Amino acid sequence: MTAGLEQLKQAIAMGERAGIGVGALLGMTAEALEPGRVVFGLTPDPKFANPLGTVHGGVLSTLLDSAMSCAVHTTLPEGAGYTTLELKVNFVRAVPVQGGRLTCEGTTVHVGRRVATAEGRVLDGDGRLVAHGTATCMVFPAVTEQ
Repeated sequence: MTAGLEQLKQAIAMGERAGIGVGALLGMTAEALEPGRVVFGLTPDPKFANPLGTVHGGVLSTLLDSAMSCAVHTTLPEGAGYTTLELKVNFVRAVPVQGGRLTCEGTTVHVGRRVATAEGRVLDGDGRLVAHGTATCMVFPAVTEQ
């Protein structure tokens, strides 16, 4: 297990206990946490609706960004950090707010010393693709004491 994976598991558990973070806000749950792979689940809520009555693209984008960037997080050494530099999302079909649970799998494509890339897919309860995307993250090395 990498230090990043262990740190991510602790951060998610702490957020769940305290009810803080975007995961708690949206009701996201961690369904799989492995080196280079994260799966989050989310049940849409009517509060997530856009003016057309379907799930707002920002919610799907947040789900993708979370899964992809956390997949990067799972690969990092102790003390390293990251931030999303670029997020690209493709919406394939509308998601009804009463359409059932969504799952999003994020996997790393490349993890280097300074840059990491990942890809993700959001599936509806019937296993249909509703959105997919890519992310580029900047990796910050661990700060060493001088």
